[in-house]
Amino acid sequence: MSLLRGPARLILKLLGWKLLDLPQRPAKAVVIGYPHTSNWDFPLAILTMLALEMDARWLGKDALFRFGFGPVMRGLGGIAVNRRQQTGFVERMAAEFASRSRLLLVIATEGTRSLRPGWKSGFYRIALAAGVPVVIGVVDYSKREAGLVSSLAMSGDADADMARIALCYEGRCGYHHEKASPIRLL
Repeated sequence: MSLLRGPARLILKLLGWKLLDLPQRPAKAVVIGYPHTSNWDFPLAILTMLALEMDARWLGKDALFRFGFGPVMRGLGGIAVNRRQQTGFVERMAAEFASRSRLLLVIATEGTRSLRPGWKSGFYRIALAAGVPVVIGVVDYSKREAGLVSSLAMSGDADADMARIALCYEGRCGYHHEKASPIRLL
């Protein structure tokens, strides 16, 4: 993946995007991506992960892994998620964090590009169960900035934690800003 760092940085620069990164990334974290309002978010997020040399895994709906795309998606770090049924995914991810010395797990908090009344809670439950921080990831079209902006330890007080997360996203806009879901857990 380090061979792709230069080309990814060049593409982002040519497109007018600025990279953001933390002074020091945690070895283990749930990285959340918000807002997710466009199909363009995915290629920009992949380019950003490559440009920052993030050895990260990311969650995607299982439909993305069909029709021969599975090997490519898994090669890019993808993990297929069946959102139609309960599968014990939170517990499996917490166990995965426990078994590794390093793991960055990227999750789109809204779970869709459509306007929803709030965020899916999986990212929060995984971070708490694994005892890892939540890293704030952005693809901000208004400022043309993409990357990581903050790392927050979760307290278990969901309302207080979500208020701290909301402050990190203040002034950040998705491609279709009107489709950005309110920052609250469903």
